[in-house]
Amino acid sequence: MKDDALRRIWLCADDYGLAEGVNRAIRELISRGRLNATSVMVVGPAIGRAEITALQEAAAASPRCAIGLHTTLTAPFRPLTMHFRPLDGGLFLPFPNLLRSGLLRRLEPEMIEDEVLAQLAAFKELFGRAPDFVDGHQHAQLFPQVRDGFLRAVKEAAPAAWIRQCGRGRPLAKRLGAPKALVLDMLSAQFRKRAADAGIAFNPAFDGAYDFSKQSNFGALMSEFLEGLPDDGLVMCHPGFVDETLQSLDPLTTQREAEHAYLAGDQFPALLAANKVTLS
Repeated sequence: MKDDALRRIWLCADDYGLAEGVNRAIRELISRGRLNATSVMVVGPAIGRAEITALQEAAAASPRCAIGLHTTLTAPFRPLTMHFRPLDGGLFLPFPNLLRSGLLRRLEPEMIEDEVLAQLAAFKELFGRAPDFVDGHQHAQLFPQVRDGFLRAVKEAAPAAWIRQCGRGRPLAKRLGAPKALVLDMLSAQFRKRAADAGIAFNPAFDGAYDFSKQSNFGALMSEFLEGLPDDGLVMCHPGFVDETLQSLDPLTTQREAEHAYLAGDQFPALLAANKVTLS
């Protein structure tokens, strides 16, 4: 197989900083060349200097590993900015409420912009540089009104970074069987247009969304994600080891261990090779 026949994609583990078990799983996979990107939650509870140093060391040993900001604007996390509104008991709104508020034009994009700027500044303080890319926890960067503040903040504070859009452009017949992917496609259409108008780069295609509430065969899902994904396309994943912190903050627990087991196993490199995909 010739190198020029390979498709080079981003395989990005979300949620670094959410819990130490998540961090450890992500670092392990980066060190083994099984991931080439991770996005960091600067408002997460597992984001101390030791965790940042360990991530930097793992990434430095990888031939191609990007580190981004996982912008967090939904519960159960707290904003960095004092004046952020609306809140629910001092926390960001749950993501369905945030999406509803954006659709009803009840948000203030200026507050979103200030919070994203604060999180970008926190990332720069931790890593000594701007992020390679910027995405959003629970895809909140795509929501109406949220995207306006998000794009302005990235343009101002990280103009060289690319951002995550979550559309794949699959045929409608395939999207109808995956309602989550269909919603992301619809939200991403307007997001891509506004990003292009602002001169902000973004990934050409995205996959990795599935129903986390079900016990799924992650190997079979990954095969679907890779099918037809173009160069620089992005697949998100959520590997991790379950610990008390994770259980207290996020409903996605044991499936993270299933993702880690597959990505760390022998079947994953074989799948990449069969699909002429590389992470390097």
